[in-house]
Amino acid sequence: MSETVTQTWTVSGMTCDHCVASVTEEVSELPGVQSVDVVLATGGLTVDSAEPLSDDDVRRAVEEAGYRLA
Repeated sequence: MSETVTQTWTVSGMTCDHCVASVTEEVSELPGVQSVDVVLATGGLTVDSAEPLSDDDVRRAVEEAGYRLA
């Protein structure tokens, strides 16, 4: 059984639950992602995946949702 990789980032620019949903949806589409947790109050983004994700891939997904990695 493969290990789960947990990585964290901070997202800036989110102001509401819709923002959280947009970021969650875009990051969830990255290959290998198993779960995504976004915390509006802190901007925290925690992703569990089968393989490590590149910062660039996560940045592109967050920017596609309309926000930025801090």
